Amino acid sequence: QSQLVESGGGLVQPGGSLRLSCKASGFDNYAIGWFRQAPGKEREGISCINSDGLRTKYTDSVKGRFTISRDNAKNTVFLQMNNLRPEDTALYFCAGSLFQPILEATPGAYCPPFQINRYRSWGQGTQVTVSS
Repeated sequence: QSQLVESGGGLVQPGGSLRLSCKASGFDNYAIGWFRQAPGKEREGISCINSDGLRTKYTDSVKGRFTISRDNAKNTVFLQMNNLRPEDTALYFCAGSLFQPILEATPGAYCPPFQINRYRSWGQGTQVTVSS
């Protein structure tokens, strides 16, 4: 059964680091994205990695601080988060996509725009709290 399960969240001080994991069973050929949702705010896309791990993208607010990677042998996608800020506090989700920018493209070989409707499967989320 295909499912996405996030883990690795927690409480960390500003400037600290966390590594989130997304166990993506049955999603070998999917691009995997990370989204987050803070209380009272819309869910926003922050990072994505394509199916073979060679293409990544980040939203501006996390560039240079977060790094996405994947280990397909372990069916896991990671989000290394460094220099965390209080504004990074949110519930973090991973999601899968078989985006095709053109019909001839291999599904999952490209990351879609950070739009919720581009992703078809979602995990339950892991909470990240950045506070002193």
